[in-house]
Amino acid sequence: MFKILKYSFYDVLRSRWTVLYFLFFLVSTFALLYFSGNMSKGIVSLMNVSLTIIPLISTIFGVMHYYNSREFVELLLSQPIKRSDIFIGQYLGLSFSLSLSFVAGTIIPFIAYGIFVSSEVWNFSLLIFTGAILSFIFVGLAFLISILNENKIKGFGIAILMWLCMAVVYDGLILMVFISFNDYPLEKAAVLMVNLNPIDLSRIMILLKLDISALMGYTAAVFNQYFGTTNGMIMSLLSLLGWIVFPVLLFNFFAKRKDF
Repeated sequence: MFKILKYSFYDVLRSRWTVLYFLFFLVSTFALLYFSGNMSKGIVSLMNVSLTIIPLISTIFGVMHYYNSREFVELLLSQPIKRSDIFIGQYLGLSFSLSLSFVAGTIIPFIAYGIFVSSEVWNFSLLIFTGAILSFIFVGLAFLISILNENKIKGFGIAILMWLCMAVVYDGLILMVFISFNDYPLEKAAVLMVNLNPIDLSRIMILLKLDISALMGYTAAVFNQYFGTTNGMIMSLLSLLGWIVFPVLLFNFFAKRKDF
C-alpha cells in the first residue's frame, strides 16, 4: 500500500491543478492578511474561504482521480496486490497531496506575518488542522460516490450536489426547521444536525476556539451552551474523525466486491 500511496502522492503533487490550488491559497492568504490588518481577522476570513473551497476542490479532485485512474487500477488488480491496498493507497495519496497544498499555501503567508510569535498561533493551528481533515473527508466521499456510479456525468453531478447541499443548502434547511418548530425544545436536535455536516462541525470548532459569539449561528451557540469549549472540541473532533473513517470503510467494502 505504501508504494501505491507514494506513487499517487507524487503523481497528484506534480499536477498543474495542484500547483494552482497551492497558489490560490498562497495569494488569497497574503491578500486576506494584508487587507484585514491583524491575525485574528485574517484567520476568520481565511476560515470562510477554506470551508467553501476545500470541500469543493477535494470533491472534484476525488471524482476526477477515481475515473481517470481506472486503467491504472485495472492493471494493478491483475497483480497479486490486495484490493484494499490499491484503493486505500490511492485515497491516502490524493488526500495527503491536497492537504499539503493547502497547508503550505496558508502557512507561508502567516509565517511571513509572524504567526509563531503571535497569540493566535493555536487558533491558526486549528484552522490548518480542520482544513486538512476536510480534505480527507471529501476525497473519501468523492471516492464513495464514484465507485457507486459507473457513469462519469452522473458521478460528477451527485458529487457536486452533495457539496452544494453541505456548503450552501444545509444551513438554510436548519434555519427552516427551527423557525417552523420554534415552540419545541430543539437543542438536542440542533446538536444532532450539526454532527451530520462536517463543514458546520469545522466552523464550530474554529469559532468556539476564537470565542467570537457574534459570528456564530444558532447551532454553534447551542453547541457551545451544552458542551462548553473543551467538550465541544472533543465531540467535534470525534465526529470529524468518524466522517473520515465511515466513507473509507464503505468505499473499501464496495471496492472489494466490485467487478472491474
